[in-house]
Amino acid sequence: MGKKKQLSSLSPSVWWQLDADSVQVIYRNSYAPSLLTVLCSMACVWLLQDSANFALALVWLLVTASLTAARLLAATFFERATAQQQILPIWRYLLLAGACACGAVLSSFAILFIPGEEFTLQLLLLGLLSLVAASTSIAYAVSFLLFVWYVLFGFLPIAWVYLSGDTEVLQSLGMLVLMCLLAITAAVLQVNRLILQTTQQRLKNQELICTLQAAQYKTEALNLELTQEIAGKQIAEQQLLTVQAGLEHSVQERTTELKEALLALEKIQERLELALDASQLALWDWNLATDEIHHTRVKSIFGLEHEQVRGVLSDLRPLLHPDDLPVLRTAMLEHMKQKTESYIVEYRVKHSAGHWVWIEDRGRAVERDATGYVLRMLGTRRDISAQKQHDEELWLASKVFDAGTESIVVMDSQFIILAINKAYSAVTGYSREDVVGYAGLVNQHNAELREQYQLIRAAIKEHGSWQGEALGVRKSGEIYPQWLQAHMVRDDDGKATHIVGFFTDLTERRQTEERLSYLTQYDELTELSNRTLFQQRLQQAVEHARKHDGCMALMHIDLDRFKVLNDSLGVEIADQVLRAISLRLTEQLPAADTVARLGGNEFAVILDDSVSITSLKKLAAAILANIREPITVAGNELIISASLGISVLPDNARTPAALISQANMAMQQAKHLGGDTFQFYNNQLQASTLERLQLEQQLRRAIEEGQLQAYYQPKLTLSDGVVRSAEALVRWNHPQRGLVSPGEFIPLAEETGLIGVISEMMLQQACEQALLWLQQGMPIRVSVNLSVSHVRQGNLVTLVQDVLKKTGLPAYLLELELTESQMLENAESIIATFKQLRELGVHLAIDDFGTGYSSLSYLKRFPANSVKIDQSFIRDVAENHEDAAITRAIIAMAHGLNLLVVAEGVETQAQMDFLHANLCDEVQGYLICRPVAAEQFTEFLLAHTAAATES
Repeated sequence: MGKKKQLSSLSPSVWWQLDADSVQVIYRNSYAPSLLTVLCSMACVWLLQDSANFALALVWLLVTASLTAARLLAATFFERATAQQQILPIWRYLLLAGACACGAVLSSFAILFIPGEEFTLQLLLLGLLSLVAASTSIAYAVSFLLFVWYVLFGFLPIAWVYLSGDTEVLQSLGMLVLMCLLAITAAVLQVNRLILQTTQQRLKNQELICTLQAAQYKTEALNLELTQEIAGKQIAEQQLLTVQAGLEHSVQERTTELKEALLALEKIQERLELALDASQLALWDWNLATDEIHHTRVKSIFGLEHEQVRGVLSDLRPLLHPDDLPVLRTAMLEHMKQKTESYIVEYRVKHSAGHWVWIEDRGRAVERDATGYVLRMLGTRRDISAQKQHDEELWLASKVFDAGTESIVVMDSQFIILAINKAYSAVTGYSREDVVGYAGLVNQHNAELREQYQLIRAAIKEHGSWQGEALGVRKSGEIYPQWLQAHMVRDDDGKATHIVGFFTDLTERRQTEERLSYLTQYDELTELSNRTLFQQRLQQAVEHARKHDGCMALMHIDLDRFKVLNDSLGVEIADQVLRAISLRLTEQLPAADTVARLGGNEFAVILDDSVSITSLKKLAAAILANIREPITVAGNELIISASLGISVLPDNARTPAALISQANMAMQQAKHLGGDTFQFYNNQLQASTLERLQLEQQLRRAIEEGQLQAYYQPKLTLSDGVVRSAEALVRWNHPQRGLVSPGEFIPLAEETGLIGVISEMMLQQACEQALLWLQQGMPIRVSVNLSVSHVRQGNLVTLVQDVLKKTGLPAYLLELELTESQMLENAESIIATFKQLRELGVHLAIDDFGTGYSSLSYLKRFPANSVKIDQSFIRDVAENHEDAAITRAIIAMAHGLNLLVVAEGVETQAQMDFLHANLCDEVQGYLICRPVAAEQFTEFLLAHTAAATES
């Protein structure tokens, strides 16, 4: 009972929440702050030695030293006092008095000596006092009340005096003191909280010790009573001395056994704790009536503090994974219904860090009421996440082993097969039952395989691994190639335990390699030699001709207008045409050294040394005639023509590269002449090609430097003789050559793709000029020829919108012209584009009408405003009845479709009279005016308008 009373006096609910141990902690922690106080006080006085208050500072130092000595003396007396003396209130009052005195000394110095004129000295003195204040505050952190009194006497007077000062320096120092006080208070609160928690834990431990001591005291009291009873009986019954002695001996033995049992129990408890710690088991004790639970290792399992786990239903059940709740509930209910002696279940709980932890939970009921209702349960829990992960890795490894596309076999150190995967069975045809338990890497029926496997096994034993190409045998007896890798697995002692083999069936790879070898030399579509094999054969043919002083020829064949066929009929039809042409060439040229497809619609033929110019001409004509024969593909009868170029060694070239280049030049010349013909290479071709190349470079420079200009040719309205529109035509004003004929550079621009850029330039210039004429009071609609590339690219509408927006020209003063043949190349796309342009208000015209393969079904769908009759019909319209009939028909048909008719190329009065008589709407040509620059066209308009006014 005395111990319990003493323990209660040590509990944290006593006065000021201070027990004797806490007072002792405060006294022991006062040595360092006391020493620091004396040192800082001496430093402060030394700093004030030149001050007028130096004598007062010495007095303050003496008081501080005396107070420090008193604190140290009190700490010494407390250490020497007995436990009963240490719990007396006097020590706490001394602490309270010391805290107030320390604070008063601190504030007195700060108030009396720090305020002054030298700011640096103020900061230095205040810093020294801050060190003293901080160290003393931490020492008083055991009792927050002591700290409060220290603050009341130490910090607050300083802060009040400084803040009420009449200088900004003092007020700033006051704010600094308050900030320091806040920082120290935060630190003291944290330290006080930690000390309080430690004290509470220590008190719990002391309560446990007191409980054990009380039990021991009770046992000793019982033994004492038993001894007294025996002594009484000795006095009362002397005759029972022998029995009494035996009884005393028995009691002593019992006491000894009891002590030994207690010691053994303590050892067992210690071993149990060590075993639980080693096994990572957590013990739990659950009172179902109150839902209270006592649980160990909650931090390591749940990531929670002990204070956060007080009940199963309130604290632990919310952490349970929803999918695992039915499993745990079923197991516990089965046990509570006494269907099982205990339960064991695995489930997941939510860790405080956010991840899921796998738990193995074992439990059993240890207390029930009269009706069998469970009142208390005990059990263990442990974290099995690592084990679960390991099991999952093993499961995954087994799945990967079975799902691997590479065949795997595992053998022991004697090459006895232990396991195979599904890929092994799929490749060899052997099942697990067929091979497990049998020797691997051996075949008794085939000498070659047997010798191969013996070498492999010997290499594995000697080097620990082997890899390379080997032969394997399937269950069916088929021998197949494989790539084999075998590795020996050793344990930590270096002893061989297993051999793991990996092999891949190379059958498909060999077939693929053969196929790739074929594809690297032959064209897959036509089965002709490809460019790679062609160049090899050409090199061989050239070397053979040089070695034997012979000659050879190279033909370069390119199908004409093949892109149009490809775009209109589709890739599949085009591929069938290429196969048909390839077959014709192969059948026609069996004696040729090589017939190759160079790519796209280009072919090449290598001819040996039996060639001559005459034979080459006949052969070239025959090839073109053969290609020109009608081809029926998918119900379409097609007539294909080709352009053919010929180069001869050694007449024209002596190297393969030169032969190829020259044959290509000759082919390009044949194509330039209209196609369906052949050309031999000559020096004039090379010069022409060089000239075209130079012209291309000059044309590009002309575009960059703005040498291209728009010239305008008027269109005369026959009904009233008024010029309402004009066609913008591109002219190249070359710096050295002057005006270059459009017929010379326009085909080159179309060939090189520059025609699109030129069309954009003409569109921009024409719109700017038309706007200028409009501002001068002459509304002239300008016609600009379009490039079909803009329609193919799908940016024509955007281009026209941008140009009209930039120039500000009304849309009705712009007319766009596209030739009939270009429109029919991609009719649906052009119809859609023209509809969008018509919605903008732009006029549209069909140029060169009648020269292409006209389709009336398409013509009626084109949203055009006018058609232009090609000058080939107008040239002989006055003399040629057929041209006259065609022209009348075009005019009548166009008017029937509400289209305006424009005739171009009018050069004679007879032509104009004919067109006027047949109700043609507008004419243009040299008879009215040649294409002229914008300035001259303006003069023409003014003159023509004046003449019309006079007439």
